[in-house]
Amino acid sequence: MADITPFYVMDIFTRAKELAAQGQRIIHMEIGEPDFLAPEPVIQSAIQALTTGHTRYTATLGLPALREKIADFYLRRYGVNIPWQRIVVTPGTSGALQLALAVLVNPGDEVLVSDPGYPSNRNMIRVFGGSVIDIPVGPDTLYQPTADLIARYATPSTAAAIVTTPSNPTGSLMPARDMVGIIRQADRLNIRLVVDELYLGLVYGATATDAIHIDEADMGTAAALSEEVFIVNGFSKYFGMTGWRLGWMVVPESFLRDTEKLAQNLYLSASAIAQHGALVAFEPRTLAILDERREEFQHRRDFLLPALRDMGFHIPVEPHGAFYLYADCSAFTKDSLQFANELLEHTGVAVTPGIDFGKNAPRQYVRFAYTTGMGNLQEGVGRLRRYLS
Repeated sequence: MADITPFYVMDIFTRAKELAAQGQRIIHMEIGEPDFLAPEPVIQSAIQALTTGHTRYTATLGLPALREKIADFYLRRYGVNIPWQRIVVTPGTSGALQLALAVLVNPGDEVLVSDPGYPSNRNMIRVFGGSVIDIPVGPDTLYQPTADLIARYATPSTAAAIVTTPSNPTGSLMPARDMVGIIRQADRLNIRLVVDELYLGLVYGATATDAIHIDEADMGTAAALSEEVFIVNGFSKYFGMTGWRLGWMVVPESFLRDTEKLAQNLYLSASAIAQHGALVAFEPRTLAILDERREEFQHRRDFLLPALRDMGFHIPVEPHGAFYLYADCSAFTKDSLQFANELLEHTGVAVTPGIDFGKNAPRQYVRFAYTTGMGNLQEGVGRLRRYLS
């Protein structure tokens, strides 16, 4: 347990709750949870499941009808034909990542991860006896690993690599050509690749000042490039179903039986109610709601990005996905944790310190989540501007 790192943002969140209880109005930009609730059709579908008794265990790999709908979604949205039998429904995307790592990692194996990157990935690797190998990434590679970096940091003990696109905390999107290079490199090195696409539904176009060209291929899934990659996704972010704890994984065929055996023993099955609710998540009426919300997130990004830059935060790479801005705060502080606490106490704006995301200059960065309405973002920017000027 000594190797399991804390989630510092939860300390910020707890203190924010305390201040709110004292009557202070807090602008929450620290937690990566959409402010939108699950779409109404999903809610009604879950209610119907409750009232009609669909509350028992499902098959371990998930409702066949839901797996078929996920496969159909890949075909319609991305043009990728995935047999529904390769799709495994899990209790949350974290459950999918845990399954992938449980299948791939033996004690002493190494797993490559990006730094900065989502902290829970490192801790999951450690739980299964693996060793974390951080790959420092920065603006020069769009905060994403490359084939050359994979080769540089891999050793004979490397069993797997985790790639997240769009990224948390940077919101950066890996270009399709780079994903092709990483898949080929992993194959040459006999490394299994796990691609976390949880934020893939939240991909945005460029702004007028963006120097990076984004085309349709860059917005696609890695499942289009290889059948040997583990693809992780879920219903939390794009679908706005965080508390429903429902995810999925596209599994290479040769690993399906091992994955099923582990799932049977780790969690038996994902929530039946959540699965029945998700049956309507891919219908046109639901997707229309979700795409309107994606446009709203882009509107928020297009407001917050220039506002933070104007204040003196350095954001060298425009994010093209998720709902985060990873901002260099070195113009104001040498310690992002102290800075985050200071902002909370003096402005009532809650942000995440960079130390949550790795060892690559973490005290130089804070993460802003634009998971709150435009009115709150505008007020938060005003508070920050007055305090920092």
